[in-house]
Amino acid sequence: MMRPQNRQPAHPGRILKNLYLMPLGISNTKLAETIGVSRKAISYIVNERKSVTPEMSLRLARAFPNTSAEFWLNLQKNYDLWQAGQDADHLQGIQPLFETTPA
Repeated sequence: MMRPQNRQPAHPGRILKNLYLMPLGISNTKLAETIGVSRKAISYIVNERKSVTPEMSLRLARAFPNTSAEFWLNLQKNYDLWQAGQDADHLQGIQPLFETTPA
């Protein structure tokens, strides 16, 4: 079970921009050329308008060898779950299909 977070997790694009691209002096264009995608694809992620897909996570992990595909996907998953949870009032009426027993 996930514990609720009061603070929004950072979008993976913000992490990419602030912890990798800016400190290393790498442009969106250079990253795009290196990993074989369009500059626009990187720009959308860095500007938090698109998600990191499984394929993109593999590309980023190869470009930044101190990371893994799982790292990028976990950032995206945490961000997405937090976003979904902010608008989850409509889920309150869902009842469990069965009772759990303590271990």
